[in-house]
Amino acid sequence: MIKRKFGVGLSLMLAAGVLAACGSEEDTSNGGDSAEGGEGTEEASDFSVAMVTDVGGVDDKSFNQSAWEGIQKFGEDNGLEKGDGGFDYLQSASDADYNTNLNNLIRRDFDVVFGIGFLMEGAVKEIAEQQPDSQIAIIDAVVDAPNVASVMFKEQEGAFLAGVAAALMTETDKIGFVGGMEIPVIERFEAGFLEGVKAVDDSIEVDVQYTGAFDKAELGKTTANRMYSAGADIIFHAAGGTGNGVFTEAKERKEANPDENVWVIGVDADQYEEGQTGDANVTLTSVLKRVDNAVIDISEQAMNGEFPGGETITYGLSDEGVALADSRGAIPEDVMSQIEEYKEKVISGEIEVPETVSE
Repeated sequence: MIKRKFGVGLSLMLAAGVLAACGSEEDTSNGGDSAEGGEGTEEASDFSVAMVTDVGGVDDKSFNQSAWEGIQKFGEDNGLEKGDGGFDYLQSASDADYNTNLNNLIRRDFDVVFGIGFLMEGAVKEIAEQQPDSQIAIIDAVVDAPNVASVMFKEQEGAFLAGVAAALMTETDKIGFVGGMEIPVIERFEAGFLEGVKAVDDSIEVDVQYTGAFDKAELGKTTANRMYSAGADIIFHAAGGTGNGVFTEAKERKEANPDENVWVIGVDADQYEEGQTGDANVTLTSVLKRVDNAVIDISEQAMNGEFPGGETITYGLSDEGVALADSRGAIPEDVMSQIEEYKEKVISGEIEVPETVSE
């Protein structure tokens, strides 16, 4: 694998984009400039980039949204407009849409097309073989094809810091983890989180539950209800849209009893706004996967004629590919100092965070 460091400008870029209008689904196969066998151009106005969401949708307040914010940022920085010849997205209502949407954007001559999420692995592999002159990047999966750039993250490193934070902040010594589907990327979150808790206090109880879905908020809510009712005061979710139900449960409890100590740790993007209820906020922090930075990085490489086709690029704590979001004061400074010490130990290699629970 190739470990790539973000550029300084990208490192400073905040994931604060605002969702624009919905993506167009019209087939404009005659519009735009075509990708010319991987050759980029010097003028930004001649470059175009687009993405296909998984079933979570572009406004999932998580993974897809972070990717779209990165594409919008890239477009804004390079004077591009939304639509053909600029930047755009297509949303998938089901996995049956993945192939169609990828083909649609390639026919519309976008220079790079991103497939967002592990669930698109099969579709990206199939379309890459059918369209050998296209440039496709996939997030959270590895596709072995010369025209596909595979983007991975060390989720376990960010989740480790979340585990440290939860262990230092819990008042009940009971913590929850809600996963979506049991796939490697989510298991890396679980492994890192458990390791972080254990690093602080291995007697703390962690209730681990998988819902089996990324788009079922009702399952997230009922799972969180059981955990909070059993005494957990902090829940880390790695469940996409299903995790929105965890926030709903925490906020309802906070509204019913403002003194109840319930917290949620968000995932992928900064989910502070998701935790707001009146004057209170139940978001302790969020584990950021800088998907926004990754799509910008890959897009810039492609624009410069250096599309990393056939390569796997992995982003971790040391290159700011994963991080904890600003807690806005929810985590006191003395605890933040301890979290920072653990962070430096991971970056230096003194602590090596496992990718699987069994390690």
